[in-house]
Amino acid sequence: MKLIDGKKIAEEIKISLAKEVAEIIDAGGEPPHLSAVLVGDEPASLTYIESKERACQRVGFTSSVYRLPKTVSEEQLLETIDFLNSDPDVNGFIVQLPLPKHINADLVLQRIDPTKDVDGFHPVNIGRLVLGLPSYLPATPAGIIMLLERMNIETSGKHCVVLGRSNIVGTPMSLLMSRKANPGNCTVTLCHSKTENIEEIAKQADILIAAIGQPGFVKENMVKQGAVIIDVGIHRIPDASEKGYHIVGDVDFDRVASKCSYITPVPGGVGPMTIIGLLMNTMKAYRKEIFQ
Repeated sequence: MKLIDGKKIAEEIKISLAKEVAEIIDAGGEPPHLSAVLVGDEPASLTYIESKERACQRVGFTSSVYRLPKTVSEEQLLETIDFLNSDPDVNGFIVQLPLPKHINADLVLQRIDPTKDVDGFHPVNIGRLVLGLPSYLPATPAGIIMLLERMNIETSGKHCVVLGRSNIVGTPMSLLMSRKANPGNCTVTLCHSKTENIEEIAKQADILIAAIGQPGFVKENMVKQGAVIIDVGIHRIPDASEKGYHIVGDVDFDRVASKCSYITPVPGGVGPMTIIGLLMNTMKAYRKEIFQ
């Protein structure tokens, strides 16, 4: 069994990005600018935004955050998005999810200029992904693809089972693994809460991507010997430690790891690569690589 060290791979990519940004500045250019809109103070969202800011500082990006109260009106949020859409100094931005229940998240995401949609959630970017055209990939799936590539994990002709059908991870991940590319060229099965015999299907996977949102969902009996396991889940489990919790994924790591050829730990696997996906999209936006 080999651990897929997302933290180490993310750091290697940050070093490369920092060099690229330094070259831009040395040539007299401005660094890429990544912005974020944060509504409210949900702890997980705060943690992600803080990680984004640290990563931007590490690679030399300009970073800005628009912090709005959770009582902000939908109209006010849309006005903020319009401002960022029109700001020539901002190359890309995200609206941190989830949003308060009184705000229509679909309407908000569709308001973002697709050329600045570095989260890859706009229908234009999802549509381009479906068609196999260049697009901003959703950050977590993009990070997973980079992990598979960096670890030289063979995907062509393999059976990939994706657990979870969210628009953020599961559905785009299934598209990426089935497309004509490397990594890719898999036969993909997409499972979800209504899938019958999910244990048996999971056990057929050469590559199992767990993004179902349930701690420890993937048990030893769901994994075949030698499988590659990508654990997207991240959950805080209360305990008696000083922190008061410990973090686990969607996979029962302690019992599953010995059966795997490769597996991502939680934390330190997929999580650091999600930020990398966001940074890479921002560099593409800066260089106008997707939309000419």
